[in-house]
Amino acid sequence: MSTAPRLTALDALHRSLGATMTDFAGWDMPLRYASERDEHNAVRTRAGLFDLSHMGEITVTGPEAAAFLSYALVGNIATVGNGRARYTMIVQEDGGIVDDLIVYRLGETEYMVVANAGNAQIVLDALTERVGGFDAEVRDDRDAYALLAVQGPESPAIMKAVTDADLDGLKYYAGLPGTVAGVPALIARTGYTGEDGFELFVAPEHAEQLWRALTDAGQAHGLIPCGLSCRDTLRLEAGMPLYGHELTTALTPFDAGLGRVVKFEKEGDFVGREALTAAAERAESAPPRKLVGLIAEGRRVPRAGFSVVADGKVIGEVTSGAPSPTLGKPIAMAYVDAAFAAPGTEGVGVDIRGTHEPYEVVALPFYKRQK
Repeated sequence: MSTAPRLTALDALHRSLGATMTDFAGWDMPLRYASERDEHNAVRTRAGLFDLSHMGEITVTGPEAAAFLSYALVGNIATVGNGRARYTMIVQEDGGIVDDLIVYRLGETEYMVVANAGNAQIVLDALTERVGGFDAEVRDDRDAYALLAVQGPESPAIMKAVTDADLDGLKYYAGLPGTVAGVPALIARTGYTGEDGFELFVAPEHAEQLWRALTDAGQAHGLIPCGLSCRDTLRLEAGMPLYGHELTTALTPFDAGLGRVVKFEKEGDFVGREALTAAAERAESAPPRKLVGLIAEGRRVPRAGFSVVADGKVIGEVTSGAPSPTLGKPIAMAYVDAAFAAPGTEGVGVDIRGTHEPYEVVALPFYKRQK
């Protein structure tokens, strides 16, 4: 029996704006409002407004909250300062990636873990299972928050029109409590687009008021509503991994080229330490396939699962692919054998329905904003 998708607090508003809706990780979410290309370009050049209320918020509190999170996750959460955020991961005992996460430190003994929508329940279950023996509490706060994001170069100007919070002092990967358009919010300088921007965690009953205020404030700055489709091309251009594509339980952080998030130097044991120690040693002695960027020489678009080929042999697999509005060409991320991973490697192609289309191997990201 299929269950009806969950609706965000902004569902009626999205429909009134003519959004094309799609089922995403059990949620009915806006895919696009009009043109995906226009939405993508708005975020790159002006600003876009997103509803991200499908993300999963899990609160961890208690005297041993930091010690518990350092045990349950691969990062050293004890070193996260008050009001700061950290990108990290949760893995299985065998080192396979369960999800990539952002952990916000909200207070002396309070943290918020933000999981991907499709993994939120899995992450919640894992944290609940791992908290035994620690003086800490894990709380499911998915229904306590709506999440709106303003992304793009005009986002600071738009936000300054609706809040007196110290945005100039708010660093990347930091958050502070404030009032935005009269609504209490956690204002975080984070995002998934490769642009400057803010993510606003608010009570669901305040979401529509905030959306409308941001829309009004953004009119003069070219802000438009944006759906999940352009969020995917934005993150792809920025070389940001997506769970289920670049990250899976079959890969360790070292396989994904993200071994830097694993902090072996932290105190005490942590879940997956032994397996990750072996994975780190393997990566040193026999590098696994590497995640690279591919830019098409032609117009055909590669998709996840397509084979990467060279000299008539399969040397890798595409994990994400799409037309790039910024580059004007199809692009892809792919795991390829280390011997073919150097930028400029010749003779690399993608098997697109039996034809080996030529691709240029490049370093990630494809796009980096000017600071």
